[in-house]
Amino acid sequence: MITNVILLFLRPYLEAQDMNALEVDFLETLYNKEKETSLNGKWICLKDIKDILQKHAIAFELLQIGTSEQERPIYQLKIGAGKKKVLLWSQMHGNESTGTKALFDLFNCFLNGKEKEIAAILEMCTLVFIPMLNPDGAEVYTRVNGNNVDLNRDAVNLIAKESKILRKVLEGFKPDFCFNLHDQRTIFNVENTKNPATISFLAPSEESTRALTAGRKQTMNVIISMNAVLQKIIPNCVGRYTDEFYPTATGDTFQKLGYNTILIESGHYPEDYGREISRKFTFFAILQGLFYVAKTEDFNSYEAYFEIPNNAALFYDVIHRFPNSQKDVAYQFKEEIINAVLVSKLQKSEEKSLKGMFGHHEIVFESHVL
Repeated sequence: MITNVILLFLRPYLEAQDMNALEVDFLETLYNKEKETSLNGKWICLKDIKDILQKHAIAFELLQIGTSEQERPIYQLKIGAGKKKVLLWSQMHGNESTGTKALFDLFNCFLNGKEKEIAAILEMCTLVFIPMLNPDGAEVYTRVNGNNVDLNRDAVNLIAKESKILRKVLEGFKPDFCFNLHDQRTIFNVENTKNPATISFLAPSEESTRALTAGRKQTMNVIISMNAVLQKIIPNCVGRYTDEFYPTATGDTFQKLGYNTILIESGHYPEDYGREISRKFTFFAILQGLFYVAKTEDFNSYEAYFEIPNNAALFYDVIHRFPNSQKDVAYQFKEEIINAVLVSKLQKSEEKSLKGMFGHHEIVFESHVL
C-alpha cells in the first residue's frame, strides 16, 4: 500500500523525466550520421580542429576569445536563442580530448540537423562552447598548460591566461548550467562491479561539508537524466566521481559562485584505448543533458543521483597472475609523444598479491617465468 502511494506521488515526476529523455535509437542514428570523422584518437591538437571550426562559422557565432600562454588562439562558438544559458568547455587538460571530439560531433548536429529535438535545444537554450581551453597542453599532450599550471586547480588564483579567459566568459555569459568535460584514467571501475567506469558524473561540492545546496540539487537533477539514458545502453558502467571538496578546482569554485556545474568524466570501455566508444557515450550524455535542460522547468528532484554507484579504483591495464604465494605483477600504460607520434608504453606499477584487483587484460602463468 505504501509503495503504491509513493508511486502515485512520483508518477508526474517520472513521466516528466521520461518525456524529456531522448530515445536510444535516435541517439545512435544521429551519432552515426553526424560524427566528425576527421577527429580520431587521443592526441587532438589545435591544428586538428582549426579548419573544422571554420565550417561551423555558417551556423555558429565563432570568436577568438584570447590566446594561451604560448600565444595559441582560444576559440568560442555560440548558438541558440533561448533564455536558458549553458556553457561547455573541453580540454582544460590538454591530454583529455574525448570531450572535444564529442563536442565536434555535436556541432555537426547543430550545423546539419533538422530534427525536432535539435530545434528544441536551440529554441530554448543559448549555448556557448570553448572546445579547447588548453591548446598548449594539447600540443604536447600534457595535463598542464604551457607554464606548468593545472587549469583545473587554478580557479581561485587565476594565474594562467586560460583560467582568466574561462572566468571572463563565465561572468559575462552567466550560464544556468556548465558542462566541464574531462577524461578519467583506466584505473576506475564502477563500485561493487568488475565493469570499467566508462562515464562518470559529478555534481561538485561547494564547501567541505558537501552540503546539498539548491545548486547542487539542480546539477544532480540533470545528471539523473543523463545517467538514465546511459543505463539503457551501458548498464552498470556509469559511476559517480568523488565529491570531495577541492577549494581551488574549477567545478567546485563555479558551483560555489552560483553556476551549476556538471562534471563529465569520459573513461575506459573494453578494448577502447583510443576512446572512440566512450566518445559516443559522451556525446549521448551531453546531448541528453542539453535536451533535458531545454525541456525541463523543475530541476529540484535529486535523490536518484545517489543511486549512481561510486567510482572505485581497482583496475590495472595488464596483470600477470602467478600461482600460490608468488607475487602478481601489474602494469599501466604511460603515453608520451615520440617523433610526433603518440606512443603507449607498458610500465610496471605493482608487484604483490593483486587479489580483488582487475586487469583490462590478464595473463595467468602456471609458474613464475618472468
